[in-house]
Amino acid sequence: MYQVKSVFEKEAREMRAVYCQTLQELARENDRICILDADLVGSSGVKPFFQEFPDRAVDCGIQENNMIGVAAGLSAAGMIPFAHSFGPFASRRCVDQIFISCAYAKANVRIVGSDPGVTAAYNGGTHMPFEDMGTLMSIPKITLVEPTDSVQLRWLLQTLEKEYGVYYIRLLRKNAVGVFEAGSQFQLGRFARLREGTDAAVVCSGIMVGEALKAAALLEQEGIRIAVLNAFTWKPMDDETLAEYARSCGCVVTAENHNILGGLGSAVANSLSRSCPVPVEMVGVEDCFGEVGTEDFLRKRFDLTAEHIVRAVQEAVNRKRK
Repeated sequence: MYQVKSVFEKEAREMRAVYCQTLQELARENDRICILDADLVGSSGVKPFFQEFPDRAVDCGIQENNMIGVAAGLSAAGMIPFAHSFGPFASRRCVDQIFISCAYAKANVRIVGSDPGVTAAYNGGTHMPFEDMGTLMSIPKITLVEPTDSVQLRWLLQTLEKEYGVYYIRLLRKNAVGVFEAGSQFQLGRFARLREGTDAAVVCSGIMVGEALKAAALLEQEGIRIAVLNAFTWKPMDDETLAEYARSCGCVVTAENHNILGGLGSAVANSLSRSCPVPVEMVGVEDCFGEVGTEDFLRKRFDLTAEHIVRAVQEAVNRKRK
């Protein structure tokens, strides 16, 4: 299975480099693997794939809807396409194509939306997806995933070579905080249990995993022990594990680099309302558009820090004691 590191630091390699290298390795053994991009070949780091496999790489230009249609067509011809653009354009701009040409048609397509949330930084509000997962959440049978670090990303790409269906990968392009030891294996639709605790359970994803682990250390100084659960699969939700920790901890906090409306917080609350209603606090973006700034500035601007998770846990614990 998976092993959690004892020290959490920024990885040396960017996620986009691992994305490209892993797909190259898979493509050498499987001639059905192909990639598409929307005028972002340099940004997504896939130039080496284009150079090695020019007959299986297509730059579709700034026409993301068409790219998804091409991906669906390639799937119908037996290929396994990975289609990339920045998160807003790979999701909200392409909803109808993803719904009809991919999901409804039962195609085999992987859609990759990069620069999630505040990691879009200087690209600003037009390029800052706080809504990509929520936009796609209601499409039947689609799977939504957000790999935490390069180890989980590598496992995910290797796994999706063998799976069939429509998958949306919310991809951090730059350096992630390393959480898992090399060679770790996971299960789609199941949380990764990073830390055990009994006072509250924090369900987190993406860049908020590192913040949740920082918060756990801060809270332990106050005598509060939290469980930290990595929800790298948003849909399908891991209802079983979520209910297990809601019962044992008595309250839940969600942490996401996304709008809590239609996001991870909403998905968790929806699940718990049917299985184990407990106090739920949500750390995430609250119905806002993005804006320009450094990632550090934007994390503080939109309340996406360990300190905000600490306060949410304290509030959840107080609520369950009433």
